[in-house]
Amino acid sequence: MNVVSSRAELAAARAALPGRVAVVMTMGALHDGHVELIKQARAEADSVVVTIFLNPLQFAAGEDLDRYPRRLEQDLPLCGGAGADLVFTPTPDVVYPTTPVVRVSAGPLGDVFEGASRPGHFDGVVTVVLKLMHLVRPDVAYFGQKDAQQLACIRRMVSDLDVPVEVVAVPTVRDADGLALSSRNEYLTDDQHRSALVLSRALATRDLAAGRALLDAEAGVDLDYLERVDPHTFEVTPDGSLLVVAARVGTTRLIDNLLLEEVA
Repeated sequence: MNVVSSRAELAAARAALPGRVAVVMTMGALHDGHVELIKQARAEADSVVVTIFLNPLQFAAGEDLDRYPRRLEQDLPLCGGAGADLVFTPTPDVVYPTTPVVRVSAGPLGDVFEGASRPGHFDGVVTVVLKLMHLVRPDVAYFGQKDAQQLACIRRMVSDLDVPVEVVAVPTVRDADGLALSSRNEYLTDDQHRSALVLSRALATRDLAAGRALLDAEAGVDLDYLERVDPHTFEVTPDGSLLVVAARVGTTRLIDNLLLEEVA
């Protein structure tokens, strides 16, 4: 496995990769969910690139950029074990040589739900995803279903801007107890972890009223939303095929979702 950190190193290493090239974009602090993305990419592509970049553009002032877990030495063996051929580990000055004046907008899709709670977040996401797609030049990119709104924003960006990259969603990976894997789970105490299990239980009811009742009854859990939405537009609709939930457990904001039917 080749590990590079500069644009020139990436360009040279990318040019040597054969066949259909897949990319898995991460912010590091890898867990089994990321590993599953890499494994699926490995199974379906000829070459696999993983990017590890903690993107400052998607964090607002006062968010957890400074304390977000960083552990590159542990991440790299996970990448290699899952089948990555190339890992790109740039610093912010490599991805953003100058402050980006022109940025990508996620549009109305980026202003609701997580976008309402984190203004500008999805603009930062689609901007860095587009930049990394230009730098890596993949044929296909793998993203987790767990971040459903992010996935929708990226799919719309790729479609609207005619980016020649196929976007593949990988099902959410969960702990044995049902909690959706997230790098932020390590912020939780043991008691908070147990309380956070109510998110997946609420989704499992497949019913908004029953799910909200469960969430409201769980001490230490502050519900932001539980809604049924269209998975492409995130418009609230009784016929939507995606249930989405967000809540704060202690000081940690967690999200989860459940697809009620396959999405074309």
